[in-house]
Amino acid sequence: MAEQFGTFDFGLDEAQEERAARLHRECVIVDALFQGPVGYRVFDEEMNKELRARFEKTHDMLGTFADGLEAPIRRAIAGRMDEVRQCWDDSGITCGNRQVELSEDQHVRERTFSFVQKQFDSFPWLTKALKAADIRAAHESGTHAGLVSSQVMLGPWRDLDVLAWAHDAGLRMTQLTYNTMTSVGVGCTERTDAGLSRFGVDSVKAMNELGIIVDTGHVGRQTTLDACEVSEKPVVASHTAARGVFPHARGKTDEELRALAGTGGVIGIVTVPFFLAEGPTVTIDAMLDHVEYVAEVAGVDHVAIGTDWPLQLPGWMLEGLVQPLFADTGFRPEDGLVATQQMVGFDDYRDFPNITRGLVGRGWSDEDIAKVLGENFVRVMEAVCG
Repeated sequence: MAEQFGTFDFGLDEAQEERAARLHRECVIVDALFQGPVGYRVFDEEMNKELRARFEKTHDMLGTFADGLEAPIRRAIAGRMDEVRQCWDDSGITCGNRQVELSEDQHVRERTFSFVQKQFDSFPWLTKALKAADIRAAHESGTHAGLVSSQVMLGPWRDLDVLAWAHDAGLRMTQLTYNTMTSVGVGCTERTDAGLSRFGVDSVKAMNELGIIVDTGHVGRQTTLDACEVSEKPVVASHTAARGVFPHARGKTDEELRALAGTGGVIGIVTVPFFLAEGPTVTIDAMLDHVEYVAEVAGVDHVAIGTDWPLQLPGWMLEGLVQPLFADTGFRPEDGLVATQQMVGFDDYRDFPNITRGLVGRGWSDEDIAKVLGENFVRVMEAVCG
């Protein structure tokens, strides 16, 4: 029997199920930060064998991790996998990000941008989202849009020329830093809370001028507040949670939530269980608790979705590679990350309808559900990118 997705038991009646299905079909849906659209279920014996051989030969955890994320896409480009589009279709997502590395290393930058461009060149159903209209057009045509984004900016660069180069290559959103301190600013798991550097201030101003969305997902409290103060355009936290619900370093304080909303920006809520609640069993209801809290504190016009990580890789990679890599990316033991922990009701992108169903079950209006699913993010993109 085929596995069923998007069927978490919210106790909906038939009319509510029909309403949720209609909303999920009719709304523009944006996942501001995801690794998808496929998950661990697509990794067959051949793919696992190739990845294991790669790691045994190189012992390169980060490189093998990157290869694992790219493996399904590379197969799809080669015409050897249909699941990439099928999973995206089944999720109902209109737009999801396509990730690049905004590195000081020119080779790394060009390799990741080239790989993303190859996807747009190879998939007729995937459009590069350079402006908000591209997302709406994809929805109207029943295809999908990819937002080119980066999770970390590494500099400094002379005259911020790399940012301009990246924008020309399609970059439309970048996170200021990832957990730790860089030349841009301070991340959310650092020992200090110094905020933006002078270069970071210049970077935010340059992003405003170029039309690149400023993202504060993994950045520290003061860096978030500084970015909101400096930026003349909406600032987002593409994938985070609310500390007022669960006091995790990856979450945003009420002060940050209000500051982000004050710029006209949005706060994307993750489906990562250990960022949302304590304990080994966390359900999709925990994510919806954060959605409702942010709507109450910052306003419903400032809530979005950035799922981030529903078990993208097979178990052996999560346990043997991803878990050790957490420390290398700035996470600490007290952050409580468990790479193999599943969220009940969202451990696959095809579970995305559970978010819509859950909001229907909680009595949200059609208008407010549409805002959270995608309209809020599209509004931000219109304001920043055109």
